[in-house]
Amino acid sequence: MTGDNYTKILERIAKAANLEVEEIERRVEAKRAKLSGLISREGAAQVIAAELGINFDNEKLKLDELLPGMRKVNVSGKIITLFPVREFTTKKGDQGKVCNFILADDTSNVKVVLWDTNHIALIEKGEVKEGSVVDIENASVRDNEIHLGSFSEFKLSSESFDNVVTERVVKEKTLAEAGANEMIKTRSFIVQSFEPRFFNVCPQCKKKVLASEDGATFNCAEHGQVPPEKRALVNIVLDDGTETIRAVVFHDNLQTLGLTDFENQELLAQQRENLLGKEMVFSGNVRMNRFFNNPELIIDTIQEVDLDSLVNELEKN
Repeated sequence: MTGDNYTKILERIAKAANLEVEEIERRVEAKRAKLSGLISREGAAQVIAAELGINFDNEKLKLDELLPGMRKVNVSGKIITLFPVREFTTKKGDQGKVCNFILADDTSNVKVVLWDTNHIALIEKGEVKEGSVVDIENASVRDNEIHLGSFSEFKLSSESFDNVVTERVVKEKTLAEAGANEMIKTRSFIVQSFEPRFFNVCPQCKKKVLASEDGATFNCAEHGQVPPEKRALVNIVLDDGTETIRAVVFHDNLQTLGLTDFENQELLAQQRENLLGKEMVFSGNVRMNRFFNNPELIIDTIQEVDLDSLVNELEKN
């Protein structure tokens, strides 16, 4: 299983169809086998639900019950982070606005995207702000985000949320099941590593700095001319047995990965070679790489595999 979310989906379908959870799970696995594993368990569960004549349209859901592709979604929650309204110009030259915020309830949190100017006006006027509790109706779930269009409802709620999940939600998933904009945790093997790339950052804010034309000075947008701090990143390819994914490891995690010397090329080459076939636990955010047009994992943390915990987990299952 892929965790509590998948279990809740199975239980919800089983209850609606008056079948055992094990029977729903058997059908899910049969559907995945028929499709050569090209669909996630959650996706297959949605297909099985549809085949059984069950849909969750217009049901009030908790945030941890949302699945990519859901339509007519109804949820409530507290806005814990509100981002500035942004203006944009379409390819046709039309002007538009978009607003993002993080919505949380007692089970999870999720990014919400507002496209309708009437919804955005509530935020611009200050009627809806950070800390507000809101109701959302008739929305859709795309790439693990809630999107509201002109036919969606967005309003202040009378509900109360005292204890909400504010930390980033990390889901243990196979790479084949990982979706864009998801925070995941995966136990995978390193099957390829690339040469490190170097860049300069501001020593105060750690943001990238721009070199002058002659390369003699470096400027930070916030702190002006600064002495540059050299940083590195390394791309690797991970494989967990279900799929491969390109991943990015930034400077602070390179030592944990096993790369400690970037001046000695011979030692660096040996350290990179030692990475191949190494199994570790990686956590991070899955995003779409616009250049390669495929998902990549931006790694936040790297851990050694805890064999004792792994054995205990297997024994429980």
